[in-house]
Amino acid sequence: MIRLHDVTCGYGDNLPLRQFSCTLPNTGVVAISGASGSGKTTLLRLLLGRLPLLGGYIEGLAGLRFSVVFQEDRLLPWRTAAQNILLVNPAAPAEALLRDLGLEDAGSVYPPALSGGMQRRVAIARALAYPADVLLLDEPFKGLDDETRARVIARVRGAMPLTLLVTHDAEEAALLGAAETIQL
Repeated sequence: MIRLHDVTCGYGDNLPLRQFSCTLPNTGVVAISGASGSGKTTLLRLLLGRLPLLGGYIEGLAGLRFSVVFQEDRLLPWRTAAQNILLVNPAAPAEALLRDLGLEDAGSVYPPALSGGMQRRVAIARALAYPADVLLLDEPFKGLDDETRARVIARVRGAMPLTLLVTHDAEEAALLGAAETIQL
C-alpha cells in the first residue's frame, strides 16, 4: 500500500496539498476528484517524484514502476504512432495495442497527421505498453466520443495492478471500476 501522511506539496506559495493523508490500495482503481487547482495533478506529480515533498512523508513507493497518461499527449512528432509506443517498451505489441484502441491503420502515421482523439489513444497505448505497477491517468479520456471512450476504458480497465484516475466525470470513474474516490 502507498500511504501519504500529512503531506504538503505545491509550487512556491501555492500549496494545494496541505497536511493531506490517504492510503492507496495495492490493486484496483481509485478516482481522484476535485475542483480545478485542488491538487489532483500535484498529487500525481508528487507520487512520480516530479515535485518535492515539503512536509509529511510517503510510504510504499520503493520499487514501484509508474506509467502515466498526462493531460497533454506528449507524443514525439518525428516518430510514428507505433514508434511512440515502442519507445517505452521495445517488446510491446504496438500494433495489437493500437488495434485494441481502434487505431489499426495508424501504426505508421506520424502524430501531426492524427486527430486529437487519435493522438490521445496513442498516448494511452504507450502507457499500457510500459510494464508498470501503477497506472496514473490524468483526465485521460478527454476528446473521445462516447463510443470510443467506452472502448478505451474497457481496454484500460485492469491493465495494471493499481490505477489512479484523475477525473471530473463520475461516470468515467464508475465505468473504469473505481472502488473508491478521493475528494480533494
